[in-house]
Amino acid sequence: MIKKKLALASDHAGVELKEEIKKFLLELGYSFDDFGSDGFESVDYPDYAKIVAEKVSNGEYERGILLCGSGVGMAIVANKFPHVRAVQANDMYTAIMSKKHNDANILALAGRITGKELAKEIVKAWLETPFEGGRHERRIRKIKEIEKKIHRKDS
Repeated sequence: MIKKKLALASDHAGVELKEEIKKFLLELGYSFDDFGSDGFESVDYPDYAKIVAEKVSNGEYERGILLCGSGVGMAIVANKFPHVRAVQANDMYTAIMSKKHNDANILALAGRITGKELAKEIVKAWLETPFEGGRHERRIRKIKEIEKKIHRKDS
């Protein structure tokens, strides 16, 4: 399996955990681009979620990982983009099922909630769990149809 490059970003609340995840990704043999933030000064999470979500949406990156305090804000922003299926996961079950059933392509993590070791387990499971296809493929097609209708109205 070819490990494709990931897009990463965080706000100030996710920087510390992002640095741990970056080291872990290198251990696993993944490459990535980090699109910020780099410090603990307050920044706006939508600015960073937008960067990664656009890159996944347009196919420049296959997958992304976003981090903020709860993971929720990042997931909300990312899911505004076509072709993005972002999941906020604080546990293994959610991470695994988001890949098996939803073929999630962006993982949002909670820098202020999820411990470092659990976050690493979540990332590994999310990256390595395959999409099951089958009946779930039909559901993904329905999501894509909804996206098409919504984005036609926005044009």
